[in-house]
Amino acid sequence: MKNHLTKGTDWLKVKERLYQYYLLTRLNKPIGIFLLLWPTLWALWIASEGKPDMLVLTVFVSGVVLMRSAGCVINDYADRKIDPKVNRTKDRPIASGKVSSDEALLLFFALCLSAFLLVLAMNTFTIVLSFGGVFLAALYPFMKRYTHMPQIVLGMAFGWAVPMAFAAQTDSVPKIAWLLYVITVLWSVIYDTMYAMADREEDLKIGVKSTAILFADADRSIIGVLQLMMLFALYLVGVQAQLGGGYYTALVISALLMLYHQYLIRSREPTLCIKAFLNNNWVGLVLFAGIFISYSA
Repeated sequence: MKNHLTKGTDWLKVKERLYQYYLLTRLNKPIGIFLLLWPTLWALWIASEGKPDMLVLTVFVSGVVLMRSAGCVINDYADRKIDPKVNRTKDRPIASGKVSSDEALLLFFALCLSAFLLVLAMNTFTIVLSFGGVFLAALYPFMKRYTHMPQIVLGMAFGWAVPMAFAAQTDSVPKIAWLLYVITVLWSVIYDTMYAMADREEDLKIGVKSTAILFADADRSIIGVLQLMMLFALYLVGVQAQLGGGYYTALVISALLMLYHQYLIRSREPTLCIKAFLNNNWVGLVLFAGIFISYSA
């Protein structure tokens, strides 16, 4: 009976540990996975002209989940002394002391190793490029201490899947891949600035830097300019890839969604800024649907 109780207690401890890792990797909040996934799928569909290799597709979708999870872990490790001071983040596993810093680092390396093992199934060019992705993912969380533009580094990290997707599918990285990369960086700055607007007051108190702080009262206007730049670059992608009417319809819908985001952030109310951030998922989905339809027609 005693052994049975001991085993039951041990299982509860393991279950609780796994649950804390689940929270640390933000698998309970998949928005980050989607924001990373959509540009990856845009790239794979355009690189393959609508017929991605199934192994490549499987590796990249799995890699998106693993690397986004790894990014969340290293982000919380980097912010372990900041998160306890912010109401929105004080209950995160490391900030609350439920996961140690050493555990977090081990989990980060385990996730990166898992992603790298997947990449080994790809060609040599893709494997070489993967090192850049890991570097950017590890670099981003520390940038908010040194620059007001960590969102650009986030975009560079999220967008790195784009040239990797082209390399895996075609063993090359053409100009259109870099155009998609720039689009992903622009998009990341747009939605992550909206996210940072919700934390601006607290970030100012604790000395964390962000584009929301840098842009100040011009935040909405600058986001608007970036949205227009993104839409124009997406139009160029459509021309270069010779995409059909379904894509341009998706582009119009995306523009309307961006107008809605401007409406949401008009008063800079934190909950509405977060809502605008989350709604960017629909932009990614709509654009992928447009690309998918163009190649399926």
